[in-house]
Amino acid sequence: MSSTSFAQILPVFVQGLLLSLGLIVAIGAQNAFVLRQGLRREHVLPVVAFCALADAVLITAGVLGMAQALGRHPALAQAMALAGAAFLAWYGWQALQRARRASQLQAADGGTGLSRGAVLAQAAAFTLLNPHVYLDTVLLVGSIGAQQPAGLQGWFIAGSSVASLGWFTALGFGARWLAPLFAKPRAWQVLDALIGLTMWVLSAMLLRLALAPVSA
Repeated sequence: MSSTSFAQILPVFVQGLLLSLGLIVAIGAQNAFVLRQGLRREHVLPVVAFCALADAVLITAGVLGMAQALGRHPALAQAMALAGAAFLAWYGWQALQRARRASQLQAADGGTGLSRGAVLAQAAAFTLLNPHVYLDTVLLVGSIGAQQPAGLQGWFIAGSSVASLGWFTALGFGARWLAPLFAKPRAWQVLDALIGLTMWVLSAMLLRLALAPVSA
């Protein structure tokens, strides 16, 4: 069995990292909730751990499930790769359009303190009751991760999971420093511009993969 080199691992790991970051770093209820908990210093570790673990589980299920399904249907794999490239191009365009508008992330005051169970229930609701979570992690990230060689899919999952863990950790534990930044529309405009360009690069990479000749 041939060993996998660092030169093979790194691009796959980085692709998973950038894709996950591009999808997760956005103004939304889940991020606002994590930021709020960080500002309140209330059950931050359980919230961060739950959100990161949920993403890791969904991404893993998506990649492995998609890999099994697409492995039996090469034509479907190519179609999913083309659809993923189109989606990433569209997502990048949307991010660049957002970069032209002023927006901000505000963490609303949650009122009186809640128990850890109540806070985790809210985290679960924000995470698991959002259909976009499944579209992003299971379908999109899963189908793109499944395009990777079998020996490298684990590194793609690792990159995506590290991105999620790093983002939620920074958001929760760095809330005191990040909240003023995220309240500035200019910061989100710059971030959205970077996300848009990153999504276009990933779209081009996926398109090249989809159009590459299939080896026997």
